[in-house]
Amino acid sequence: MKKKVLLTLAILTGGGATMSQADTVVLSNGDTLNGTIGIVSGDSMKFTSPAFGEVTIPLAKVRSYTIDAPTRVQPRGEPSVTGQIRGDSTTVTVDQKTYPMAEVKSVNPPKQEWTGAVVGNFSLARGNTNRFTVGAEAAAALRRDDQFNNDRISFGGGYNYGESGGGPGGTDKTTDTDNWNAFGKYDRYWDDQWYGYASLKLEHDRIAALYYRLSPGVGIGYQWIETPDIKFRTEAGVTYIHEEFDPSGTNDNAALRLAYAYDNRLSDTVSLFHTLEYLPAFDDPGDYIINTDIGLRAKLTDSFFAQFRILYKRDSTPAEGALKNDLLYTIGVGWNF
Repeated sequence: MKKKVLLTLAILTGGGATMSQADTVVLSNGDTLNGTIGIVSGDSMKFTSPAFGEVTIPLAKVRSYTIDAPTRVQPRGEPSVTGQIRGDSTTVTVDQKTYPMAEVKSVNPPKQEWTGAVVGNFSLARGNTNRFTVGAEAAAALRRDDQFNNDRISFGGGYNYGESGGGPGGTDKTTDTDNWNAFGKYDRYWDDQWYGYASLKLEHDRIAALYYRLSPGVGIGYQWIETPDIKFRTEAGVTYIHEEFDPSGTNDNAALRLAYAYDNRLSDTVSLFHTLEYLPAFDDPGDYIINTDIGLRAKLTDSFFAQFRILYKRDSTPAEGALKNDLLYTIGVGWNF
């Protein structure tokens, strides 16, 4: 499919076509593409065609490329440089200085600015079934990677509420969902893969009789993949968990934390995300907490998307009378920035 897209682009934008201020890519088969070159990192290049939008070109298929507008290049372990760009599959030249691509983090890296999303979901049933649910979640992150900083700051939270009853049988309305959470996290990279982190999470679930759970933690992480399309990291650390139940008292323990996060841009319009966190207590591995989710986002416009998400939580030692497992399905619409 990718080859067909590139061939179509070559036919429509290649040959003798000229464009004002257009970047140029010459493929290994001799075809020439004119458009806009985006991020070049790892083994791929983002390229935007006026006719077909953004596509990903493997660097192995690029004979040469040029970017006429002054462009930033971020070498590994050195200050970034800006200038006229000439490159190929193995090197990039900024003005008169040439760098092997193995020593370059990225060409034309994205702006270092906050990104994130706000998602809302809502459902209403009236008649034989009477049910109302509403939820919202938000998250933001800043990834900095320059000569001064190599870190990531992230925070967010969510709230879900639902009630049922009051139907033809005359039953009273009952609140069956009422929970919220908030988190913050700081990751400090030591090199391209290894980093240390500090995190803090606060949770409340009235239906599960959890007044609040506070869980600060520290640890190390490894960034296995960090490209514009795929990101995957694993983490291991120590977390202190303080829980207050209503009305059955408190629970405190130190726990091992094992976690991973995976994001995959499957196409220009659809992306997949998945996270998992496992928190077994040091003094009793049978006392543990699992938090995981998986979801899909489908792009509706440049700023809005539809989202389907499944969240699963398991507390092996819940409050008295509460269940160990919680499963939530949500479908909503979000705005990204």
